[in-house]
Amino acid sequence: MSSLYLDCNSGISGDMFVASLIGLGADTSRLLKAIDSLKGHHVEGFEAVIGTRVRSGIVCTDFDVILDKEHDGHDHDMEYLHGHDHEHSHEHTHEHGGHTHSHDHRGLHDIIHIIDHADMSSSAKDTAKKIFDIIAEAESKAHGISMDEVHFHEVGAVDSIVDIISAAVLIDDLDPDEVIITDLSEGRGTVRCAHGLLSIPVPAVANIVADNGIALRNTNIEGELVTPTGAAIAAVIRTTDKLPTKYKIIKTGLGAGKRDYEAPGFLRAMLIEPDESEQDKILRLETDIDDCSSEDLGFVAERLFEAGAREVHFSPIYMKKSRPGSELVVICDISDKEKLEKIIFGNTTTIGIREIICERTILKRFSEVVEFSLGKVDVKTVILPDGRVVKHPEYESLRSIALSNDLPIQEVRNILAKETQII
Repeated sequence: MSSLYLDCNSGISGDMFVASLIGLGADTSRLLKAIDSLKGHHVEGFEAVIGTRVRSGIVCTDFDVILDKEHDGHDHDMEYLHGHDHEHSHEHTHEHGGHTHSHDHRGLHDIIHIIDHADMSSSAKDTAKKIFDIIAEAESKAHGISMDEVHFHEVGAVDSIVDIISAAVLIDDLDPDEVIITDLSEGRGTVRCAHGLLSIPVPAVANIVADNGIALRNTNIEGELVTPTGAAIAAVIRTTDKLPTKYKIIKTGLGAGKRDYEAPGFLRAMLIEPDESEQDKILRLETDIDDCSSEDLGFVAERLFEAGAREVHFSPIYMKKSRPGSELVVICDISDKEKLEKIIFGNTTTIGIREIICERTILKRFSEVVEFSLGKVDVKTVILPDGRVVKHPEYESLRSIALSNDLPIQEVRNILAKETQII
């Protein structure tokens, strides 16, 4: 299973995200086809350029939307981004290092129309719409208006429309099994936008991370590291905030930012897979019960095993008022927690279940089928830490052979050991 991990130590913006996925090897032909299709639907006057840019001495992938009249894509004056006094009147846009473009205002329905007519898959269109929905909801909350009244004078600009559609196309192309974003690093200070001087994080970003349970990590960097578009992309694509304790890196893509902050200045995207050779995590569910019969508890154990529990056992205990009772312990995969707890609550008198995530050390193992004179037997092969290989016949397989040959199971085991040395 491959996972996409976004290391957002320098924050996240739309163009950084797009560039990082291009660096990972996402299909640029699909991207450019989608971008070109926008030009026939009232998104004009721009050119999307893919190149490289050096950030912190490292060569990164660069994605830039160049508009007809302003081509450099750099901040012309960093002071207004930090909120210092300045005589010029800039309109802050949240992408591409603070372009100072002036665009027609667009409502959410206008942008949905553009997305619907873009040359991209239906799943990519859904992703793009979700990103805009999240931004619209955050802006409506910030300004006390309905989502239909939100006009995207900033994220509705041509460059941001291109960024969001590009992000949707590329994540759809990569199609990772999961997307891991642990947190987003944010700067400090103030930033000037169309609504005036705002504290960082700007209200839209604050609303997006609050509504979607995304953690922000403060830095001492002066400036805005997380843009509304970047935060919305993270909110839509993230499936977990848990990074595996150990993992293998398959490939890395670095997406260049445009602003010269005291930060590495790039978004690092990594395709990773968990390293399961040594450690794994398992869930232990436990509860104490003093008023269920042994028959009822036996029934619960059967239901739990049928639902995927790895182990179920009971231990005799003494509870309040010296009442004898039973401690029920279930070992299971973390993903099975909800359905197993439902069985416990529904079939016992307990009103609470303790949950403990346990790290375990597991040996490499695999299954094979071994043939001998009485038939075929399933064998579990285990590799010990010193490299020795141990083989164990599976009980159910031995039982089946014993019944079909009308032999004691121990005799079947002895014949197997004699012929194959498997015990």
